[in-house]
Amino acid sequence: MKFAVLDFETTGTQSADDIIQVGLAIIDHDYSISQVYASYVNPGRPIPPFITGLTGITDADVENGPSLEDMMVELVPLLNDVVLVGHNVAFDFNFLQNALDRCGYLPFSGRILDTMDFLKILFPSLSSYQLGFVAADFGIVHDRPHQADSDALVTAEVFLKCLDELNALPVLAVQRLSDLFAEEDSDLAWFFDGIREQKEREPVQELEGHTYYRQFALKVDDWTDIEPPRSEPGDNPLSGVSFDEYMEQVQERLRTSLSHYEARESQNQMIESVMTALSEEKHLLIEAGTGTGKSLGYMLPSLYHSVRNGEKVMISTHTINLQEQLRERDIPLLTRAVPFPFRAAVFKGRGHYLCLRKFEHKINRRDFVTPKEDLLTAAQMIVWLAQTETGDDEELNLGSRGGDFWETVASDSDSCLGRQCPWFRKCYYHRARQEAGTADVVVTNHSKLFTDVKASHQLLPAYEHLIIDEAHHLEEVAGKHLGMHMKYFTFVHALTRLFKDSKNGQLPVLRQQLMSSGHEKATEWAYVIDSLYPAMVEVKETWDKLSDMLFGMLPERSDAPPGETGQFSARLKPSDKPKGWTEAEQLENQIYVALGEIVRKGDKMLQEIKDEQDDYGSESLVTDITGLVKDLAAFRDSLRFFIKMDDLTTVYWLEASGQFKGKSLQFYAVPVDVSQQLKEMFFDKKKSVVLTSATLSVDKSFQYMIDQLGLQEAAEEGGLLTSLLPSPFNYREQALLVIPRDFPSVKGSVGDARFVDMLVDSLRSAAEVTQGRMLVLFTSYRMLKQVYEPLKEALASSKITVLGQGMDSGSRSKLTRRFQEAKASVLLGTSSFWEGVDIPGEALTCLAIVRLPFQPPNSPLLEAKSELLQEQKKNPFMKLSVPQAVIRFKQGFGRLVRTAKDRGVVIVYDTRVIESYYGKHFLYSLPGPKIEHMQTEQMVPRISEWLHTEAGS
Repeated sequence: MKFAVLDFETTGTQSADDIIQVGLAIIDHDYSISQVYASYVNPGRPIPPFITGLTGITDADVENGPSLEDMMVELVPLLNDVVLVGHNVAFDFNFLQNALDRCGYLPFSGRILDTMDFLKILFPSLSSYQLGFVAADFGIVHDRPHQADSDALVTAEVFLKCLDELNALPVLAVQRLSDLFAEEDSDLAWFFDGIREQKEREPVQELEGHTYYRQFALKVDDWTDIEPPRSEPGDNPLSGVSFDEYMEQVQERLRTSLSHYEARESQNQMIESVMTALSEEKHLLIEAGTGTGKSLGYMLPSLYHSVRNGEKVMISTHTINLQEQLRERDIPLLTRAVPFPFRAAVFKGRGHYLCLRKFEHKINRRDFVTPKEDLLTAAQMIVWLAQTETGDDEELNLGSRGGDFWETVASDSDSCLGRQCPWFRKCYYHRARQEAGTADVVVTNHSKLFTDVKASHQLLPAYEHLIIDEAHHLEEVAGKHLGMHMKYFTFVHALTRLFKDSKNGQLPVLRQQLMSSGHEKATEWAYVIDSLYPAMVEVKETWDKLSDMLFGMLPERSDAPPGETGQFSARLKPSDKPKGWTEAEQLENQIYVALGEIVRKGDKMLQEIKDEQDDYGSESLVTDITGLVKDLAAFRDSLRFFIKMDDLTTVYWLEASGQFKGKSLQFYAVPVDVSQQLKEMFFDKKKSVVLTSATLSVDKSFQYMIDQLGLQEAAEEGGLLTSLLPSPFNYREQALLVIPRDFPSVKGSVGDARFVDMLVDSLRSAAEVTQGRMLVLFTSYRMLKQVYEPLKEALASSKITVLGQGMDSGSRSKLTRRFQEAKASVLLGTSSFWEGVDIPGEALTCLAIVRLPFQPPNSPLLEAKSELLQEQKKNPFMKLSVPQAVIRFKQGFGRLVRTAKDRGVVIVYDTRVIESYYGKHFLYSLPGPKIEHMQTEQMVPRISEWLHTEAGS
């Protein structure tokens, strides 16, 4: 086979656009790149400026280039008898067919392959399939991105890398891939078939490195073979070793294994404080800023305590990201540093693990909803099974439709066959559970922590000591879990998986199996199934009607970008129900009654089938359907609880995005105050709970957190320690905070013309001095929108790009990556950019905070909490709004200095920090940057001077 890898640069993406450059790399039969053809093409019209900006190709470059006809004379012979390959090949193929047609050639009729498909299938864990990212990841030099010859050559090298990966797969995985695509009339199917034949002709491969089971190649053996972390149960590696001796050994090993290791004062203080809390059985609130190295700060004492005393320590993080970071970065480092073997296990919610039984069932039955995307996802997962040791969905880059696919194959308790399952010993969820059971330290997340409490502690291994990282989120997560949170699709997915139409869905499949089983009761059961269909169709219609009606009650918010859930939101008050609520109650009642009937009939029938049949074929199907029927019953009860609005200690609200209207509806019912429940569940029950985060204190005091989390009693009885660690960074020299004191103020979420003009002008001049590399944080999306276009225009001549959340891309990670890759850019973000975004080093020099991050006063939870404080004769603004905003402000400020070498400037345009009586709380809570205020016109010269004087000179 000979491959031709093609890439065009064009004047645009429409069929009327013209080719301006072509690159073609030929891969010969021996898999070497034998030639690269490149040529400019004169399109006979000017190149649009944005294309020049993207590709660097100017009118002057193409001026002396050949015409399309002349170029095609050279290109066409090269396409003889080749398989055409491209990255997103449909784009280049369309332009090729157009050009062939315009120049009087026959259309290209050969095979076509897309490197995007190959990358998705063969590298299922790559975080991006964008060519530049892939090249960097594979170590391929890509010196001129968006130039056709360079792109074609890089794509050819990427394609060869994919072929290597394909050849390295076990033959069983290749056969599975070939079977999967066999029914497709596609070039991908043809290609996999060819590779399979080739593989089957090779001599038998080494079978090591994989386990083969039920026609799958797996990376893991049985989890029942997992050994405990230390072989001799009686041998405690820490008996007679004091904590100080252990820490000396650890630090010695860190010094030898890390060339740049230096003990940090604040980290040592943290290690001491955490150890004290664990050994004296006290709770601890500890604020540790960026750069403290807090993961090791709590992991080292936890390991000592756990191994020394045989008491497991549980560690909980807010985000899965941090869990992954502990798995990828911190646990391997600890393995080198700690002088004895130990096990730290990561344990997530059950839905993160693949259920092998469901997956096998799905691909054997080809139960695909959107065939093209589902086939790719299934192929991705077949390859992934030969690579993964955890079966955790975070390892997969699932793409847009992959999430729906995952939901149908994720592990869940309602459809688990337990020991009856043929996959039981290979099961990823039970493996994770077994590892957690034998581990010294278990890393989980806040969500799982609360799911475990609600399941009467059946999910996590027993623990008495708990470390909560990112603890400033604990209260919010507690509310969501102790309350109720439900989405439009939660219900629809369960319904459509049971019944999509008379051929698709679990019930039609069961009906078919029953009828072919020849069981005497089969017809009777089939009759029951048939009677469920119309009821399900009706329930779905009523649900759609109710959702659209509720969406109609929601006003739009000003602080959320389009597409985000929460762009529309409304609090519902039991005492003051919105107009038309009676009708909503009637629709809910119809749903309640109908679902009751479906659940009753379904349960009765499923129980009968279970009692009568012992054939595995439908056992797994009956189990899955039973789980889905349980989901319907749970949904029915949740919806009733929400619509009734009986509980006065609960706040009810709805959120949705304008993009999908009623279909994006989310229902929340959250306890107004969770402090009492947190106290009862954790602080009264556990020997020691350590809460840490970079932002826990307000005004150097922990009182706000003590109130919110229910730690008051522990504090009064001497059971609570607190510690505010000094920052390891020298903020006075690393960060300058400037406030333009004559800046106009704003009322509401939209700026007037004068405010917007001054803001755009000030941001422009600041961005020019810092050469972009600037993050601007807004509290209102409307204001971001007001600034975006004018700022873009103002910076166009300086070659500084402006990226806006909700403008250029909805996804935070994509925007952050584009910002980091661009040489000079300004990123405008709202709420979700205030924390969790990590842009170390040069990429970020200036942070602009447009307004102090107060939550909008009509945010449902804030409003309800304020009402509660008023009843207690407390001032909600000072007790709640200010502390919340201060913590968010500190999070925002924390984006700037991420390492000891970073230097940067923060501009706060909100003059309330120096004018209002509460402003000092914001500035006093920061870790000591240099703070100056001045007239707006003095600001940029001062920033320029500060940036150009070297630190310390």
